[in-house]
Amino acid sequence: MRKLTFGMNLSLDGYIAAPGDDLDWNTRLVTGDAVTEITRLKAEDGGSMDIGGATLAAAAMRAGLIDEYVLATAPVLVGSGTPFFTALDNWVNLTLVEIRAFPDGVVLTRYETKR
Repeated sequence: MRKLTFGMNLSLDGYIAAPGDDLDWNTRLVTGDAVTEITRLKAEDGGSMDIGGATLAAAAMRAGLIDEYVLATAPVLVGSGTPFFTALDNWVNLTLVEIRAFPDGVVLTRYETKR
């Protein structure tokens, strides 16, 4: 079973993009149900997989597919925009795995999903 990681850069107040910002991702186009496709890919042999984007990640979170969260938090407040996390139906319990601070004030935190 492959590991699925959701990682993004975000502002201190939890946004991955300010209003009107255009974001670009290395992507794979899925024409069907994304959760079904992620589930299929996780079952294959191979290395870990990464996903980005609040909408896709929310669907994967609700389905319990994300194994790890990686947040690179920038020391800036943007006030509004696209949130890192969307509303969830249930809590997701996490275990802190790593904290790393960089000279520019960015803090990387890594969490694993408690199963």
